[in-house]
Amino acid sequence: MPPELLQLGDPVALDPKQFIGIPIALVGAVFLSFGAQFQHRGVAKVEANTHAAQKGLNVRQLLALLSRPSWVIGTLMLGLAIVFQLTSLGFSPIIVVQPLGAVALVITAVLNSRVSKMSLNRSSVISITLCVGGVAAFVLVAAFTAVDKPVTAEDLVIILIILAVVLVLFGLTFAFFGRTFKAIAYIVGTGVLYGFVATLAKVVISRVFQSEIDFLTVLALIGLLAAAALGGYFVQNAYASGPPDLVIAGLTVIDPLVAVGIGILVLGEASQAPPWAMFAYLAFGVVAILGVFGLARYHPQAQR
Repeated sequence: MPPELLQLGDPVALDPKQFIGIPIALVGAVFLSFGAQFQHRGVAKVEANTHAAQKGLNVRQLLALLSRPSWVIGTLMLGLAIVFQLTSLGFSPIIVVQPLGAVALVITAVLNSRVSKMSLNRSSVISITLCVGGVAAFVLVAAFTAVDKPVTAEDLVIILIILAVVLVLFGLTFAFFGRTFKAIAYIVGTGVLYGFVATLAKVVISRVFQSEIDFLTVLALIGLLAAAALGGYFVQNAYASGPPDLVIAGLTVIDPLVAVGIGILVLGEASQAPPWAMFAYLAFGVVAILGVFGLARYHPQAQR
């Protein structure tokens, strides 16, 4: 067999320097979990004082969040989580570091159980295990089969077109069906939008480092801010309608799966992965998603 074909079938390990992004992403996950808990507390207090909105949080409620110290502290922690996440993306492929946020799910579940004085039931524990286990296995495979590739102008155009379609669909869906939205709907929406935020953040960082600051880079930054703004609104409504560990479960599974899907299908980060790795990505991704929906159904606070 020709050497070229042999090389294509072998696992592709990351450059040692690219492993630096893994511990950085883990630190970000810790800030994510604490930030989510504090933000959830602030949203719950505002909602209790102003009565729940039937079609998402209104402008008055959003402004009231700024007066809640817990929400402000949570926002600052989430800001630090984003800084660590973006830093990790500067070292490693999206497919490796983005799913590591699932560590935040375990921390948030423990914190919320202590704060709410409500123990997790057996089904919730199994669901969390599926989420974290599926993501951990996914990252393990990705760490030894993924490659970091430069983002071409064509890749960026494709990503921006997909994002524009997603923003329009989510905007119309919320406008017409927002009254029927539940926590899982907000969480799915946030996860999808934040997946684009992570992808575009990596694109912008790469193009700035390569001194490719052009019209496409500006469009990418605008798309990033638009997705972050709508996703931020959705996540506050998710806190108002569901427990924080359910919100984090959705974000740390759906968000990375979207970003990873873009990394695989558009950026080609798994282009040199062997066939078995592609099946592993799919299988472990399904396991993690099942964990999210299981948590949405069986979490004690969600049932209450």
